[in-house]
Amino acid sequence: MFTGIIEGLGSIVMFDKKTSNRSAAKMKIKLDKIAKGLKVGDSVSINGVCLTAVNISKGITEFEMIGETIKKTNLGSLERGDRVNIERSLKVGERLEGHFVLGHVDGVGIISKIEKQTNQIQIWIKIPKELSKHVIKKGSITVDGISLTIVDKLKDQFSVSIIPHTMQVTNLGYKKIGDKVNIETDILGKYILSED
Repeated sequence: MFTGIIEGLGSIVMFDKKTSNRSAAKMKIKLDKIAKGLKVGDSVSINGVCLTAVNISKGITEFEMIGETIKKTNLGSLERGDRVNIERSLKVGERLEGHFVLGHVDGVGIISKIEKQTNQIQIWIKIPKELSKHVIKKGSITVDGISLTIVDKLKDQFSVSIIPHTMQVTNLGYKKIGDKVNIETDILGKYILSED
């Protein structure tokens, strides 16, 4: 369980997409101070994807991914040197400052417009049709692991407004039009709309 409040940026130091049968891919990320107290087996949100730490050495943490993770998230398009949003899992008793985030990505969106405004940046994200019913104006959404509020919604896209601080401490400050972002819609809305 996560909150969508990013603790910092990690930098990919190795990404091997041709591993043995054990996993579809391996990624090593330099976490620096975020790795303090992290243990093998702990869950970490990488761009909003819940992954398990399988090896830790000198501030560099290794994660393994299955094929489904590579296909259904933006992690498969990342390369060495890319910056990723990092959040450690929520501990019982800590404050919940964002919203309930599982780290189970629903789909990948594409940044369609970036509008610089006074003291904020509005970002429009095009999403797959099947996610649209779970996107509610003024509701919560997770973009690359960041807990945000939906400002506006059109048929196949939505917008979020980003304050300068968020642009500085997350990977949104490095994003451009056409970039892919992981989307996790609000779990409460998903359960309310669930027909199963």
